Formats: sequence, C-alpha cells, structure tokens
Amino acid sequence: MSEHSVKHSTFTLERIYAAPPAAVFAAWSDRDTKAKWFAAQDDRYALDFRVGGSEAVHGGDGVDLVARSEYHDIVPDERIVYTTALFADEVLSTVSLTTVQFAADGDGTRLVLIEQGTFLDDQEQPEWREQGTGDWLDALGRQVAGR
Repeated sequence: MSEHSVKHSTFTLERIYAAPPAAVFAAWSDRDTKAKWFAAQDDRYALDFRVGGSEAVHGGDGVDLVARSEYHDIVPDERIVYTTALFADEVLSTVSLTTVQFAADGDGTRLVLIEQGTFLDDQEQPEWREQGTGDWLDALGRQVAGR
C-alpha cells in the first residue's frame, strides 16, 4: 500500500508595475500577449478568458506538465479569480485557488496575487510554486514595460 500526503499552503505576492491597471489587466486577458510572458515555450497554449472559460499551458523538462485553469470571477481592470489543476505525466499534483487584484498606484498598478494550494504526494513543493509564480509575475512586469 502506498502512502499519500497532502500539504496546504497560502502565499501572497505583490508587484508594482509602471503601467495603468487597464494595461496590466489586458496583458493578462489577451491570449497572444499573455502567451509571451506566461507560455512562451508552449505552442499548444490556449486561453478562453471569460467566466467559465479555461486556460491550458504545457511544459516540463522530461515530465509532461499540464496546468488547466478555470476562470470563476472576472472584474475588468480589478480582479481575476481562477482555479488550477496541475498534472505531471497525467497524475494530479496540485489544485489551487488564485485571486489576482489590480489597483491604481500613482500612474502604475499595484498587483496582489494570493494563491491557496493543495499539494499532493510531494509531487510539487509550495516553495517551488511560489518561486515560479514570482518569476512569471516578473515576466509580466517586463511585458508591460515593453522589455
């Protein structure tokens, strides 16, 4: 009999971008723009950005990683709420709930991302997810800055 484990983790990441909330939100909601900073290596990337819509990103070095998200709440230029299931070689690794908030900060945007995750059977560690999410938020910053 195999042993199964569950870890729960919540993290909050904040970024300030030198672009207005509408521009940062658009970089998140437009498929071609988001692909540049979020899924640049994935020629199968799909985004249907609407409540009830989904997103799928593929990747991995020697492991078939697939993240499938569903959008539950979208308030243009203000908030996005979605859930994600991450699979490694077709085995469920994590399930998470993510809230992203956009607020004006002077001429820019203050973005706050909160993720609550369930990590199954030590296939992924919470600190890996937090680091990876931070990396793509940094890539989003470069995208909205035009770099």
